[in-house]
Amino acid sequence: MEWILQVPVLFFSIIFHEFAHGYAAFRRGDDTAFLSGRLSLNPIPHIDPIGTIILPAICLMMNFPAIGWAKPVPVNPYRMHNPRRDMAMVAFCGPLSNILLAIAAALCFKLITVTSFVTGDLAFTLMKVFGFAVLINLALAMFNLIPVFPLDGSNILLGLLKGRALEMYEKHLPYGMYILLGLMVTGLVKYIMLPPLVLALSLLSFLMGVNIG
Repeated sequence: MEWILQVPVLFFSIIFHEFAHGYAAFRRGDDTAFLSGRLSLNPIPHIDPIGTIILPAICLMMNFPAIGWAKPVPVNPYRMHNPRRDMAMVAFCGPLSNILLAIAAALCFKLITVTSFVTGDLAFTLMKVFGFAVLINLALAMFNLIPVFPLDGSNILLGLLKGRALEMYEKHLPYGMYILLGLMVTGLVKYIMLPPLVLALSLLSFLMGVNIG
């Protein structure tokens, strides 16, 4: 029944992720997300049937941290100050927002363990929630940093690569979604994500002095 705690955490995390994209774009001169009503933490405009419902359900059935995505916020790079560089920054702000949420959740987890403000069953439940928040947000960050289109990692590379390297990388774009679906269906995405996820979780646990994972 742990999914009862995981699902609300996942929903908030992926919505905050998209909000971060929209806010970063807004700061760089593009108000498309704001004008379309997507610069909001209201979950309804952000729900994507596959990324917000189906994929998290598959993850939970596979006993893997719930990951997914919300409906991408609309971004117009040509309204930004420097389209290529700013798009890379906008893309990076999504995973960065999840890393910051993971750190905040780890701090809350630590606070419960070293204080007596909350005790008993409530403390245990909150530790579970914040533990899931750490794991889910780190998993979302690692998933979105995979350099396959249309994930954020791909848009980061598109803004950083130049010349021949950029031309070669762009060849995978028409097939990116098929590659991504193949990674998820075969379960290979787990083996791509696990090493950096375990490393990040271990580092965070070490810095906080608690066993979060």
